[in-house]
Amino acid sequence: MACKKDKPEPTPVLQEEVAIVEKPKEVYEFGFNLNDYTVKRDTIKKGDTFGVILEQNNIGYPKIFHIAEKAKDTFDIRRLQVGKPYTMLFSKDSLEVPESFIYQPTKEEYVVINFKDSIHAFKSRKPITYVEKTLSGVITSSISETLDEKGISAVLTNKLADDIYAWTIDFRRLQKGDRFKVIYTDKYIDDSIYGGIHDVKAAYFEHNKEPFYAFQFETDSTKGIIDYFNHEAKNLRRAFLKSPIKFGRLSSRYNLKRRIAYYGYKIRPHRGTDFAAPVGTPIMATANGTVTASTRRGGNGKYVKIRHNATYETQYLHMSKRLVKVGQFVKQGDIIGRVGMTGNTGGPHVCYRFWKNGKEVDPFKQKLPEAKPISDSLKFQFLEYIKPIKYKLDNIQFEPEIPENQDPEQTIITPANS
Repeated sequence: MACKKDKPEPTPVLQEEVAIVEKPKEVYEFGFNLNDYTVKRDTIKKGDTFGVILEQNNIGYPKIFHIAEKAKDTFDIRRLQVGKPYTMLFSKDSLEVPESFIYQPTKEEYVVINFKDSIHAFKSRKPITYVEKTLSGVITSSISETLDEKGISAVLTNKLADDIYAWTIDFRRLQKGDRFKVIYTDKYIDDSIYGGIHDVKAAYFEHNKEPFYAFQFETDSTKGIIDYFNHEAKNLRRAFLKSPIKFGRLSSRYNLKRRIAYYGYKIRPHRGTDFAAPVGTPIMATANGTVTASTRRGGNGKYVKIRHNATYETQYLHMSKRLVKVGQFVKQGDIIGRVGMTGNTGGPHVCYRFWKNGKEVDPFKQKLPEAKPISDSLKFQFLEYIKPIKYKLDNIQFEPEIPENQDPEQTIITPANS
């Protein structure tokens, strides 16, 4: 009987190991793939000029002059500011020939000057993302301390105290146990650089157990007028700010019987209200209006005058710098100039003058009107607009403290390329 032969063992197949080459991640910035270049970053230092920087990077002056001439219609190279960042892109080879200069005057804006083949320049902005966040808190001492404990910028305190509730809540007299909720947006540049608090969409403040709602709403898209209204469409602000400067002190009141020692104690009427502040302090328009004067004259020094309507006018004297022109429309809170000492003045201040029906009066003794109410045509639109916002606001839970390592709730709502 024949023996059955054993089957031969199969020959093992040797698998060749294939190396996996990972493609480097593409990094785009300023419209360039940075992997295609040698990238050098620096900041403008004292003594640096556009010519000096290019010369240090092996570009000769004839070409520097040619680049500057071609770029001047887009950007004035003399306006480089100390401390601002710039980036240079070089060819990715042994020669490392400079090909582009990129200057960033702000976190968002940048100027590109290309000189690889042909010379051209352009301005652009980095993409902006707005992130909506919610926040709540309970006052233990002050609003600023409460927000600081939560790691929230003081900008939010200023927006709540100065922009939204300045006419309805005295933030210097908050009570322990007062509560608040806020829906606001943060700004991010290139999805990674924090650009600060952008805006407050809505807020709720419970002061002395009385509720104060605030909803942001644009009432005039042509003039860009945005106000805050409560849940019944009532405007939260007054027609006029109490002061044309945010930080300063009331140094001299309106007084028609004022006597001054320098003039032998004779009566020298003071028809303005003085607010002392350091030179350069921003001066704000106290209400919406149109600039009717922006000039310099005698003892008034440099001044701006604004007509607000058929009844009211305001004037701002002794400026160091005027920032608006005749005929320009300004909104309440817009910066119209800076505190100075021009004209007859013994120290830096703004003399604030107030006219009612053509007569100078004391603004602190006037029963000033509320801001323009929302129109009937917009009221229904406003009430419909705030319904989902109010629902979200009402459903934010009060949290005295945010747990450690936990961020406020956030939702990306508007990716925008500005």
